[in-house]
Amino acid sequence: MAKKKISIEDVARRAGVSITTVSRVINNVPTVSKTNRLKVEEAIRFFKFKPNISAQQLAKGESRAVGLIIPRYEGVYSSFYAVEIIRGVGSSCEQLKLDLLLHLTDGRELLNVSNLGGVIFADIIENRQQLESILEENIPCIVINNIIKDLPVNYLGIDNLKGAKTAVTYLVELGHKNIATITGSLITQCAQQRLEGYKLALKEKNVPLKEDYIEKGDFSRRSARVATLKLLDLTHPPTAIFVASDDMAQEAIAVIMEKGLKVPKDISVIGFDDNPASLYGPVSLTTMRQPLFSMAAQAVKELNAIMQGKKTTLKAILPTELVIRESCSHFS
Repeated sequence: MAKKKISIEDVARRAGVSITTVSRVINNVPTVSKTNRLKVEEAIRFFKFKPNISAQQLAKGESRAVGLIIPRYEGVYSSFYAVEIIRGVGSSCEQLKLDLLLHLTDGRELLNVSNLGGVIFADIIENRQQLESILEENIPCIVINNIIKDLPVNYLGIDNLKGAKTAVTYLVELGHKNIATITGSLITQCAQQRLEGYKLALKEKNVPLKEDYIEKGDFSRRSARVATLKLLDLTHPPTAIFVASDDMAQEAIAVIMEKGLKVPKDISVIGFDDNPASLYGPVSLTTMRQPLFSMAAQAVKELNAIMQGKKTTLKAILPTELVIRESCSHFS
């Protein structure tokens, strides 16, 4: 026969006090009389009662649990981006002894945050209402991978515009004039900024912008394959392609090689992320490194400080770095 689990109600019944009084004794609230405190302490010893830690935290209005909210989009389950964010948040939570709750959302449902001490939003994609709701409830939160200037919330973003501009400028300086791009999902801020950076680099280098060189993807390899095939079927195919993620760039290289062309001899390809897997393809990928892991880890530390009552203001945009490998060469 299973041993009955002792509850706070059992302790209250033996001590002859209310459950509230037992809770106050457990949480060292000083308003409990000495007589009632002794009764409760005796009952706790008698039952060898061990209070639920989460219940104690909630009773104090505290929680060591953090929610990580990741919006769903095509390819998120296999994306390097999502893995790095989860890895960075998880590592920092482990160091700070925080519990982690992962939630993937389409933005439509309400979030149950009653047992959370704070929330990290990994980007805002059609779920801005969820962020606004969290702010209205005064729950500590921080946004990463999105720059939000019109709400009172801390954020850590990536300089996607400058990163894309650096990538395309590099291609121009290699002698390329026919430079295409395959975008990520344009419902995301990062994809919009990378497209803007692409256009800005061409403008500053006096390279004509060709609309048929802009193919819209959604961060999935499938979309990159479709986009690359369209670019290769043009009357005047590009000599270089800036791709909005390494996953898509690897697929673009695969399609180019399937068509009997060589990278970078026939077409140069540059990605965005610095996914380690890009080192081990048929051609190591030139890319823009973005600090996803460190951004996520830093966000947890910032959120932990807010949860502890510290008033902080963090509105930072983190730099990217050009990593030159084998997939780009001079155009001759």
